[in-house]
Amino acid sequence: MSLLAAADVGQLLQLVPVQRAGVALLVAAVGLPVIGVVIVGLDIMPVRFAMMHVALLGIAVALLTGLDPMLCALVACALAGAGVAPLARTPDGLSGAMGLLMSLAIAAALLVLAVSGVNAAGAFALLWGSILSVGTADLWLLSCLAIAVPGLLWWRRRDIALLLYDRELALSSGVRVERLTLLLLILVAVSVAGAIKLTGALLVDALTLLPALAARRLGRSLSSITVWAVGIGVVVNLTGFLVALRFDWPPGPVLVLTAGVVVLAVHLVPERRISSWRALASVSLPSSH
Repeated sequence: MSLLAAADVGQLLQLVPVQRAGVALLVAAVGLPVIGVVIVGLDIMPVRFAMMHVALLGIAVALLTGLDPMLCALVACALAGAGVAPLARTPDGLSGAMGLLMSLAIAAALLVLAVSGVNAAGAFALLWGSILSVGTADLWLLSCLAIAVPGLLWWRRRDIALLLYDRELALSSGVRVERLTLLLLILVAVSVAGAIKLTGALLVDALTLLPALAARRLGRSLSSITVWAVGIGVVVNLTGFLVALRFDWPPGPVLVLTAGVVVLAVHLVPERRISSWRALASVSLPSSH
């Protein structure tokens, strides 16, 4: 029975759409969990919901104008991320700005869909994701994020570590907080939009937040948390994808449940064991502080 199942998964992996989906999840595991570290650090959890609604607005505009839906969703999310940055005077201000953005975006999207008369079901269907329809453009986007996001964190690790720790401390230390926040928000917005095709906007946490939540318990510096987040993301994405193929289940929910099991398992590990892992990580990894 197990040999037959292995043969079935092996045959599926020979299909080009399945191979492309697996590569997309592997590449996504490099950049998107790092975005999760930023989201948790800035305490802007509502950003996923806000960008989901903004992406819906972009898709509605695309259906109205005949443009590419994912391209419009990406552009809309990038503009939205840049637009709320000036409102981010404090960590609380970021959450409030995202709430305002979410309300305005869904209202505008529903208005566009109602006035234009386009098929609203088509717009909402894209939000559920379609991992086997991942195309070359999606892979390029995820690859760019996999390079840009970790690269930015390595290049500006001191400034980002200060910003994620305390905004006022970062300001007093000479960090150009406004510019750095703007850049991070744009990356967060584009990353959330880029993950829509893989899991759907409603389940984007599997690729971003959940690996970051587990990594924050294991790491003690921004660098070690980032490494843990990427490692957990790779394991979760590949394991969840193979399980979904084996049982012919939808990948999005399987990825969320797999990541959730990892988060729970990490929090069940005694603190003494966690501390020993942190000590080993601190020996092998340079601290960002």
